[in-house]
Amino acid sequence: MAYLLSIIHILFAIFFAIHAVRNNRELYWVMILILFPMLGSIVYFFAVYLPSSRMPHQVRKATNAAMSALDPGRELREAKQAFDLTPSAQNQMRLAAAYLEAGDAQQAAQLYEGCLQGPFANEKEMLYGAARARLQNGQSAAALELLQKIRGADAQFRKEAMYLLFGRAYAAEGQNAEARVEFVEAVTQFGSVEAYVEYALWALSVGEVATAEAQRDEINKLKQHWNKHHLAFHKELLQRLDQAFARVGKKA
Repeated sequence: MAYLLSIIHILFAIFFAIHAVRNNRELYWVMILILFPMLGSIVYFFAVYLPSSRMPHQVRKATNAAMSALDPGRELREAKQAFDLTPSAQNQMRLAAAYLEAGDAQQAAQLYEGCLQGPFANEKEMLYGAARARLQNGQSAAALELLQKIRGADAQFRKEAMYLLFGRAYAAEGQNAEARVEFVEAVTQFGSVEAYVEYALWALSVGEVATAEAQRDEINKLKQHWNKHHLAFHKELLQRLDQAFARVGKKA
C-alpha cells in the first residue's frame, strides 16, 4: 500500500512538473516537486494549478483569495518577473490580469490594449479582463464594445459575471433600462450573493430603495444557512451594501 501511494505521489509530481515547464513557471517549482513530491504537489495544486485552471468561478475565487491573503503581492511580483524575462503576449496578458487584481486598473488597461492587437486578440478570457479593466478605468463605452464581442461569440461564457459586468457598464453609460435587464437575469438565473448585492447597489444608485431592500431580504434568507466561513467570504460584499444603504439613509 505504501509503495502504491509513493508511485501516485511521484506521478502527481511529474504531472505538475510538466505543467510548470509548459506554462513557463519558475524553475524552483520543479525543484520543489522533485525534492518533495507529496507536499510539493499539494502546494503547487493550490498555489498555481487551481487558480489557472477552468474550475468553477467561485472555487477559483476562493482559492485566489486564500493565496492573496498569504502573500498579497505574489502574483503581481511573479507576473512582472515572467514578463521581464519573456515579454510574450501570454505573459503580457498575465501581467495585465495581475495589475487588475491588484487594483491598478489604469496600468491593466494599458497592457490589455496591447494584448488586443496581438495574437490573442479574440481570446475570450483576455477580452473579459480587458473589459473589466476598461470599466474600472472609467471607459464604460469601450468596455461595452468588448463585452458585446464576447457575447456575440459565446453567449454561455461566464454568464453570471457577464450579466453583472454588462449591468455595471450600462449603468455607467446611463442606460438604466438595459442595466436592469442584466441584473435581473443575474439574480434570476444564479441567485448568488454577488448578484443580489450588485443589483441592490445599482437600485440604490437610481433611487429604487424598495428594489434594493428586496435584494437585501433575499441575502438575509441565504444568511440563515451560513456558517462563519460563509460570512467571512462575503464580508467585503456585505460591507459595500451596508455602506450604500447608510449613505441613502443619511440623504433621507
